[in-house]
Amino acid sequence: MKHTEKSKAKQEPRAGAALSVELLARTIPVARTRAGVRAVDRDGKPSDPDAVVRYLEGKFGDSLEPARRAMTALAASLPPGSLAERAYALYESFRPAIPAGVAGWGAKGVLDLGRVRALAGGGRRTRVSS
Repeated sequence: MKHTEKSKAKQEPRAGAALSVELLARTIPVARTRAGVRAVDRDGKPSDPDAVVRYLEGKFGDSLEPARRAMTALAASLPPGSLAERAYALYESFRPAIPAGVAGWGAKGVLDLGRVRALAGGGRRTRVSS
């Protein structure tokens, strides 16, 4: 078996094997569906993409598409291996600042899309409440 065939064989999970994706140093359980790979919830069921979109629309409102475009441009500006290595540092450089006295995930902050664009080589500043 050639080296490339061995690598491919390792990537192809056997039937019934648990699947996961590494994202920002976290292991995310996933499942293959007819529509593609989906994150699974705590009950082991694939996430509903429409529910995810509704959640994001609730958080970002009209700013969802500009945020998506900025994040897509940032991701496209780096080779996949470099993006994987730098993902958390990139996140730390643009994550919203949380106001003093507010704690925890889900706290409202301001996402500076200009900072995201600057990291991708853009530069126009736009601030988005999320």
